[in-house]
Amino acid sequence: MDQQRLETYLASIAPALPPVLAEIEAEALEQYVPIIRKSAQRYLQWLIAVQKPKRILEIGTAVGFSGSLMAYAAGKDCKITTIENYEKRFEKAEANFKKAGVWDQIRFLKGDAAEILPTLDGSYDFVFMDASKGQYIYFWEDVKRLMHSGSVLVTDNVLQEGNILDSHYAVCRRDRTIHKRMREFLAMQMQDEAFACDILPMGDGLSVCLKK
Repeated sequence: MDQQRLETYLASIAPALPPVLAEIEAEALEQYVPIIRKSAQRYLQWLIAVQKPKRILEIGTAVGFSGSLMAYAAGKDCKITTIENYEKRFEKAEANFKKAGVWDQIRFLKGDAAEILPTLDGSYDFVFMDASKGQYIYFWEDVKRLMHSGSVLVTDNVLQEGNILDSHYAVCRRDRTIHKRMREFLAMQMQDEAFACDILPMGDGLSVCLKK
């Protein structure tokens, strides 16, 4: 099966994004800001429609596209806490949340997630993680603490364009650390008895975990 042809076909029959989200997406792509891919967008919207979360935690705001997408999918009663470390994206993310009309649902925390996550309390119904891939393994314990039974965690970009399948020595030297950490992170998730997890080959790979 030609995966690219399949993606193109599925995108052609899927409902269009609301115009404001399409505008934010197009601008992000023009500026080479990494955002969630089409197939992953559809899955995220579907999963949120099924789970109906009231509290969402997002690790990796970027320019606010995925946070706005989730806010639309979850509805006005949902509150989203989102964390971003890259200072140059703060202003654009806030502007996009306001443009999308979801700013009143957003708690925007600016700084390193490794420092912010330990300060959070309570629990979240849904967690979306799309940040620095080499840091996922260090977020895992705090993310687990912030989930309750029935909470779902979705982690984006876990297959690294297929490089996750390569041996350590087949990966470019500069990418070996992130490759090693991602493999360890995925193994941790899959083997954690408190969770039921799977890895879906859509977009650049989604890890989906349900806390039992």
